[in-house]
Amino acid sequence: MTIEPLFYAGLMIVTGLLFGKLAKYVKLPNVTGYLIGGLIVGPSLLGILDENYFSGLEIISTIALGFIAFSIGNEFKLSYFKKAGTSSIVIAIFEALFGVLAVLIVLLLFFFFTHNLTIENLRFSLVLSAIAAATAPASTLLVVRQYKAQGPLTNTLLSVVAIDDSVAIMLFGILVAIANALDPAALHVSLFHQIIAPVLEIGISLGIGGLFGLMITFGSKWFTGRGNRISLVIATIFLTIYIANWAGGSSLLACMVVGAVFANTSDKYEEVNGLIYFVTPPIFIMFFVLSGAELQLDIILSIGMIGLIYALFRVVGKVFGAWFGAKISHADKKVAKYLGFTLIPQEGVSIGLSIAAASMFGTESELGAKIRVVILATVLIYELIGPIVTKITLKKAQEISVTA
Repeated sequence: MTIEPLFYAGLMIVTGLLFGKLAKYVKLPNVTGYLIGGLIVGPSLLGILDENYFSGLEIISTIALGFIAFSIGNEFKLSYFKKAGTSSIVIAIFEALFGVLAVLIVLLLFFFFTHNLTIENLRFSLVLSAIAAATAPASTLLVVRQYKAQGPLTNTLLSVVAIDDSVAIMLFGILVAIANALDPAALHVSLFHQIIAPVLEIGISLGIGGLFGLMITFGSKWFTGRGNRISLVIATIFLTIYIANWAGGSSLLACMVVGAVFANTSDKYEEVNGLIYFVTPPIFIMFFVLSGAELQLDIILSIGMIGLIYALFRVVGKVFGAWFGAKISHADKKVAKYLGFTLIPQEGVSIGLSIAAASMFGTESELGAKIRVVILATVLIYELIGPIVTKITLKKAQEISVTA
């Protein structure tokens, strides 16, 4: 039996605690400290956290994202949507859509003016821009929790990131289907089947999440002890992740639905979530330290003009799309002014989509490799600056303490 994972788990927690404390001293979010700590102990710098063990530590990321998705889903209260209307849904659609369109249009212009607008580069632009829709909920949630942010901007932000994954998966499926349809050589399934695939993925995720959400609701009535309720939630999240993956759904979306169903069907959800809040910190610390360790500094130098276009215009598109969606849905002025700047981070979902996107060009394809490099490099940039921008934005909106 190998016990090295215990050493690395302990190392990640200690690193997170240390750099989280240092981040507080310079008034940065804890999550930024975790990422920087992971970057320092990881292969890019000190090499204490051995990359040969990354695959064995993937379970930490899987579990952490499950809990994060569950917590985000808990913010998806129907009572809030009845009060706020469909504003969050409209904003989520437009911020994702404009994030994609901004990257796609500028990439096509770049290839046109450099006389490289071929069918292959058109397909490449469609696939790369499709990934721009995804927004990471993990670092956003930790910033909101750390500074106890409250207000219309925070409420809308949590709702938007909860919806964003579904919108991103749909847009990705549609654009990849179009890109495949433009491939003159490949034998592929029909356009209809490619478009319907993400719809089925979302449907499967909703069904599994709904079932397990009801299980927590009824189970929390039967199990009244604190320990039993904590165990119930942990077991449910573990089973949801496994079954969603096995059935071809999205475990992240399924866990969000579990949280949403539980929040809307149980009067015990606040009490149970209060208990879970004390269980998750070491899991989140390990997740972000590991995420930081996996970031590669040298990859930034290789992204070129295409990477810069993606990094910049994804943000431009999301800021404009959030503003436009907030305006047409008559959202709070704070939401229209600030929300887009809180949607910068990208992580797990975008990396997963990049793997799927690269595979359609073939394992030896230069374009497939370029997609992976661009996404990995921009994830590094977004994850280091995203939490800081989110904190500054929430502070400007006066939804966190001025002393934070």
